[in-house]
Amino acid sequence: MTEYGSEKMAEEERNASAEKLKEKANNYFKDKDYENAIKYYTDALELNPSNAIYYSNRSLAYLRTECYGYALGDATRALELDKNYIKGYYRRATSNMALGKFKAALKDYETVVRVRPSDKDAKMKYQECNKIVKQKAFERAIASDELKRSVVDSLDIENMTIEDDYDGPKLEDGKVTLKFMKDLMAWFKDQKKLHRKCAYQMLVQVKEVLSKRPSLVEITLIETEKITICGDTHGQYYDLLNIFELNGLPSITNPYLFNGDFVDRGSFSVEVILTLFGFKLLYPEHFHLLRGNHETDNMNQMYGFEGEVKAKYTAQMFQLFSEVFQWLPLAQCINNKVLVMHGGLFSEDGVTLDDIRKIDRNRQPPDSGPMCDLLWSDPQPQDGRSISKRGVSCQFGPDVTERFLEQNKLQYIVRSHEVKAEGYEDTHSGKCITVFSAPNYCDQMGNKGAYIHLRGSDLKPEFHQFTAVPHPNVKPMAYANSLMQLGMM
Repeated sequence: MTEYGSEKMAEEERNASAEKLKEKANNYFKDKDYENAIKYYTDALELNPSNAIYYSNRSLAYLRTECYGYALGDATRALELDKNYIKGYYRRATSNMALGKFKAALKDYETVVRVRPSDKDAKMKYQECNKIVKQKAFERAIASDELKRSVVDSLDIENMTIEDDYDGPKLEDGKVTLKFMKDLMAWFKDQKKLHRKCAYQMLVQVKEVLSKRPSLVEITLIETEKITICGDTHGQYYDLLNIFELNGLPSITNPYLFNGDFVDRGSFSVEVILTLFGFKLLYPEHFHLLRGNHETDNMNQMYGFEGEVKAKYTAQMFQLFSEVFQWLPLAQCINNKVLVMHGGLFSEDGVTLDDIRKIDRNRQPPDSGPMCDLLWSDPQPQDGRSISKRGVSCQFGPDVTERFLEQNKLQYIVRSHEVKAEGYEDTHSGKCITVFSAPNYCDQMGNKGAYIHLRGSDLKPEFHQFTAVPHPNVKPMAYANSLMQLGMM
């Protein structure tokens, strides 16, 4: 056999093996085991790195695990290999949408529509994306015209009437009480809606409370005190009730810290956020809320919260939520030793607690810098920093954590932001802890939820795990933008 012939045969064998690995990956994907799907697509690509389909398939698996930066990279690579591969344009558009890069997404949807003029799904996505691009341009024009007035100025809450047939919870003399909170949770549990007057009253009051808080909240636990730290809840209201069932209702003697991403994805986000805001009003010094990357307009537009507020209340109320979210603090320091934030550490060394204190947070987060990093970054096992799998901020290694803690005289950090199979993860030699409190995330990940107890005596984290509880038959993402419904992808 000629040298060329044996090379050809070896290549065919490699390609056949790659196809088997792809099939294996496809089966894992069907079973929603996206981590293994990614592993086997990667193995297939090692054997046949010029196959656009493998990159495109892995891109979709990355989309499902919210690694939008990696998904974007793979979709782009697929198109470099085969510029006629239509699914590649779809994937790249979805990745860009998820990252809030609407103009780039529009360009790809345009290509799909041009090539497949009779594809109804592509046409719908193109129109939807076009609408968002125009809306964003309009908002920018208005914003530069005048300083935006607060929604609060245009509300006349006093004269909103509560109809006689409404028999749900009401604020007592305009104030949240423990009885109101217990009634509210039971009311929401029955899938009933809080009267809009009460919702507006709560939002106006909580905005007032949060706007007086610093960007870095500092608290002290005395030896006998403990605090419970919860991670993402993502609109999973019935799991939130379960946390209170297992760990006790918030109170002055049972303080909580909820570490961002209260809304989006889960379809009971309004119920989650109004419950959390209610407890913030009831116990302003003992119930703490930090901002997550999903307490932002771009995310809310795509992942359901804006749609849910509009469906249950009004567009105006969503605008008020948006204003309130901008006042959520960005980090919390406990006993000068433990720093809590939603995402993680910074794209460059040298950031101090004082730098966090100085962040002007009353805005939508920028695309880079300390505020962006606090909401978006993730830890990685290897030293140094690398490009974020999400396409925003960075990934930081154990050495970065070590230097930050040393410079700021801290013991460790607690963050959330990532699904973990056990509900929590202890990395960077115990210096970087992740806690995630949305079990069976999006009804499909099968993960446990967790919360952490920290005691003033030793600040040693105690992990408590729990599993998902049943909820009414409303699917996650029910209110999400149709562009994020990935079924057609």
